[in-house]
Amino acid sequence: MSPQILIGILVPFIGTTLGSSVVLFFRNTMKQSVEKLLLGFASGVMIAASIWSLLTPSIEMAEEQGMIPWIPAVVGFLLGITFLLVLDSIIPHMHLDKEKPEGIKSKLKKTTMLIFAVTLHNIPEGMAVGVVFAGVLIGNVGITIAGAIALSIGIAIQNFPEGAIISMPLRAEGMSKGKAFLYGTLSGIVEPIAACVTILLTNLVVPILPYILSFAAGAMIYVVVEELIPESQMGEHSNIGTIGVAIGFALMMVLDVALG
Repeated sequence: MSPQILIGILVPFIGTTLGSSVVLFFRNTMKQSVEKLLLGFASGVMIAASIWSLLTPSIEMAEEQGMIPWIPAVVGFLLGITFLLVLDSIIPHMHLDKEKPEGIKSKLKKTTMLIFAVTLHNIPEGMAVGVVFAGVLIGNVGITIAGAIALSIGIAIQNFPEGAIISMPLRAEGMSKGKAFLYGTLSGIVEPIAACVTILLTNLVVPILPYILSFAAGAMIYVVVEELIPESQMGEHSNIGTIGVAIGFALMMVLDVALG
C-alpha cells in the first residue's frame, strides 16, 4: 500500500481526532444552556449525516448496482432502528432526573448509545473511502488518487463536529478531559480499519454496502429521537436546543452537499 493511500485512509480519523480535541479547550464546568445547545447541535448533525452521508448514497449505490433503489434504504434503515430498539430494551430505560442517581445512569446510557451510533456511522464512511482507494489500486480510470484524497478530506471535515459531539457531552457528565478526548477519538478509529478491510474484500463488501449505509442511518435517527432531542427539550429554555438542531443540521448539510 503506497504512502499516499495510507495517508488518505487516515485523514478521516484525523478529522475526528481534531473534533474531539475541542473538549481540551473548554472550562471544567458547562452551563446547562450550553449543554442543551450541544445536544441540539448533535441532533442536527446526526439527522443531516443520516440523510446526505448515508441514505442518499445508499439509494444511489443501489441504483448503480441495478437494485430497486429504495429497498436497501428502507430495509437497512428499519433494521438499524430495530437493532437500537432491542439494545435500548436490554439497557434499562430510566427517566432523566438530575437530582437522583437514576438520572446519572440514564445520562450514561444516552451517551453510550450516542458513542455507539456515531461509531456505527463511521464504519460505512470508512468503507466508502476504502471502495474509492480500491478503485485507485485496480486502475479504475474514473478514479484518481487526487479525487480519492479529496473525498477523504471532505469526510474528515464532516467528522470534526462528530468528534466534538462525543467528547463534549462526556465532559459535561463529569468525565475528565483526557478520557472524553480519548473516547471521542476512538469513535473514529473504525474508519481506517473499515477502509482497509474494504480494500482487501472489495468484491464481497460492495454488494451489501447500501444496506450497511442505511442501517447506520437508522441507528443514528433512533438515538436522536429517543435520547438527544428529548433531553435537549427538558426544563427551561428548550428553544436553545431547537436552535442547536437548526445550526447542526444546516452546518452538516452544507458540509455533506459541498464536499460530498
